[in-house]
Amino acid sequence: MEQELLQVNHLKKYFSIRGGIFSREIGQVKAVDDVSFTVRKGETLGLVGESGCGKSTTGRSILRLIQPTDGQVLFEGKDVTKMSADEVRRLRRDMQIVFQDPFASLNPRHTVGRILEEPLIVHRIGNAKERKERVMHLLEVVGLHTAYAKRYPHQFSGGQRQRIGIARALALNPKLIIADEPVSALDVSIQSQVLNLMQDLQREFDLTYIFIAHDLSVVKHISDRVGVMYLGRMVELADKNRLYNTPKHPYTQALLSAVPNIDPDVKKERIVLQGDVPSPSNAPQGCAFHTRCALAMDSCKSIRPEWKAVGEGHFVACHLYH
Repeated sequence: MEQELLQVNHLKKYFSIRGGIFSREIGQVKAVDDVSFTVRKGETLGLVGESGCGKSTTGRSILRLIQPTDGQVLFEGKDVTKMSADEVRRLRRDMQIVFQDPFASLNPRHTVGRILEEPLIVHRIGNAKERKERVMHLLEVVGLHTAYAKRYPHQFSGGQRQRIGIARALALNPKLIIADEPVSALDVSIQSQVLNLMQDLQREFDLTYIFIAHDLSVVKHISDRVGVMYLGRMVELADKNRLYNTPKHPYTQALLSAVPNIDPDVKKERIVLQGDVPSPSNAPQGCAFHTRCALAMDSCKSIRPEWKAVGEGHFVACHLYH
């Protein structure tokens, strides 16, 4: 059994809705609502779901880029949510993020060399000569020419900018990288190059990934295990082959039925969900999915399903299996 690097217990992130003359709290958006999972050292855990399901908020809460409302995030046994600002800054050496939009996350006024050197300066690593050597090495590692260090972000294509973003995340030799939809803004032909690069780097540097995406085929390509989120809650988590071959939760079944099959002879039934995703500020009682589920029972409308194992390493929150 591999060692657990990260353990997330009952993570919650609620945003206040304020209104009225005195800007009082009139409600809450439950962006992440009681999510629990573990990440083993050296693996890639995929997080999937529709836009607004809380995937990115989960990733940012783990890194303390936003402060969680409640819950525990244990990184190598230490609770990230209880750390001081100084401790969190030191933790950045071990936990990094790759953002969705590489252009928005790179400072347009700085050269690529300066962008990659910045984390080394902040954490006081090496002298000027050693830092320059490290920048050149990082560029080579992600498949870019060392001469690019003198260029600015606007002089690169989207795929090249994402490589720079990955190089910056690697600068401090982290143990965990949270990749927040790193290929969704790229052309399909470039997506595979970036995914293959990430897999090569994982093997070379013994990295652990949390890979956030809404494209199920991309997640299947890169992940070892996959967690499915809906309206701020984790509804299913399993080994990728088990999840894709025998999905248990009705929402997972509907998501996977929409993935195109390259074999024209394989016919699969398309599950079309009725209605829209409810607002996270007014989530349904009981199971959040019951308003769109064809298999909903009376208990689904009032009782929130427990997070339970339905097989080895296969967890689901659904009354059908309890």
